[in-house]
Amino acid sequence: MTESASIIQPLLHYSGHWLVPFAIGWLIWRDSWLRAGAIIASANLIDLDHLLADPIFDPGRCSIGFHLLHGWEATIVYAALLMVPHRWARALGIGALLHLGVDYGDCLMQNLPA
Repeated sequence: MTESASIIQPLLHYSGHWLVPFAIGWLIWRDSWLRAGAIIASANLIDLDHLLADPIFDPGRCSIGFHLLHGWEATIVYAALLMVPHRWARALGIGALLHLGVDYGDCLMQNLPA
């Protein structure tokens, strides 16, 4: 990874996990964007599946397809949440899919196999 990519990668990663959810909340649910953004950001809790791995954090490992809540089966569940008629369920599905997208982009930037 180049030096500029090593600076940009964590910036994109953490803003994707913590700032973009509130921007999405504002774009979709302007009347309650803060609550929606918090629900979308709460989807970052899918990272708790990292606690089941040994080691818990490995900078050379792509989480997509490795961790339980980062696999294709979980992705289907997250996509199904988009069809639930409750705002909080759709926001949680958006957040989980956003989380996977950010993590996948992270793997691409680090040239890690997904």
